[in-house]
Amino acid sequence: MADEQPWKAPSQAHLWRPYAQMQLLPPPVKAVRTEGSRIHLDDGRVLVDGIASWWTAAHGYNHPHILAAMHKQLDTMPHIMFGGLTHDPAIILSEKLVKIAPRGLNRVFFTDSGSVSVEVAMKMALQYWQNVGQPNKNKFICFRGSYHGDTFGAMAVSDPEDSMHKAFKSTVSHQFVLDIPSSEYSFAEFEDTLQAIAKNVAGIIVEPLVQAAEGMRFYSADTLEAIHRVAKANNILFIADEIATGFGRTGSLFACNEAGITPDIMCLGKALTGGCITLAATMTTEAIFEAFLADTQEKAFMHGPTYMANPLACSAAIASLELFQQEDRIAQAEAIETQLREDLFPLRFTEGVRDVRVKGAIGVVELDAETIDKVWFNQRFVELGVWIRPIKNVLYLMPALTISKDELSLLTNAIKQVVAEWLSGKA
Repeated sequence: MADEQPWKAPSQAHLWRPYAQMQLLPPPVKAVRTEGSRIHLDDGRVLVDGIASWWTAAHGYNHPHILAAMHKQLDTMPHIMFGGLTHDPAIILSEKLVKIAPRGLNRVFFTDSGSVSVEVAMKMALQYWQNVGQPNKNKFICFRGSYHGDTFGAMAVSDPEDSMHKAFKSTVSHQFVLDIPSSEYSFAEFEDTLQAIAKNVAGIIVEPLVQAAEGMRFYSADTLEAIHRVAKANNILFIADEIATGFGRTGSLFACNEAGITPDIMCLGKALTGGCITLAATMTTEAIFEAFLADTQEKAFMHGPTYMANPLACSAAIASLELFQQEDRIAQAEAIETQLREDLFPLRFTEGVRDVRVKGAIGVVELDAETIDKVWFNQRFVELGVWIRPIKNVLYLMPALTISKDELSLLTNAIKQVVAEWLSGKA
């Protein structure tokens, strides 16, 4: 009976799992320990992690430098409210972020998840225009294929038709959804559209260079720079969602650096703490911050998560940023990029493979099918000793930047083997 109703299995009896149809979901494998790029299971098997726990564990699991910082903070003050109080971990972390962020991002508002950092960015943009006397600028521009989180504001600026949020498209607030321009003609059309609607637009929100949840769709730094330039020319705030792309993932510390741009607002999360504990941040320019200053409370920004600037999380993030300074993660990302190209590009010539693409420490094999049996793929990868989870029809790798060459080979070889099996009809 348990096989017929897997959601009633002992491991799932009281849990509601993410992004899954519980009635169809097989019991998950149980992790008991992590180290480096490896996940140890309760039955003794070890999996090489190809996606760094949803792209968070930039330095691998259990890095001693981060753990030592967290242990020290845990012994003194794991948490304290941020309203009316401050503490060194938040102060130090804000200073470090300002030093490494695109020039001009001088203010940091801490939150407890990436999705909330997007909510904060949107609220900041809307209230900014209210505070400067332009309340009619109250809409956002986002892009088809975009994903910015699962909360209501974030859902509103994610693709309303082709995303996991389409069940809510009649509920979330309507925004302008455009295509990322990909040619001279489409860019001219994009520019004309922005000019026509600018008087009602508070901000444009982008995932710089990589639309991650859409299946790792890439676009060029020149396109990103052009979108930024047109937004600024039309007095529209530019919001960069670097939650997935930040901290070396695309080959630069931040994807915006590759385009040479500074957003008005930037969202950070995921790898901010090295994958050890949840923390996010919304960074802004001084011009945005100053629009909230007044002699009365009326213009103040009214937002404050309970665990905002959690000291334990801030200590982890400080240690993570120190690792980026002490160890050359960008060079490691470049080495991963080189190996991914060498290992995966031969699949380009395989019938049934639509595309193979690599950007920084991201490798993608897109299958020539609209849908695939993700349960079969997940189980086969586990059987082969790797942890890889497809998105749509895409098999992708976003491993820890510290992954060894041999471990990365295990991942790429597993993809090649499973693709061959899928094409032979074994799925």
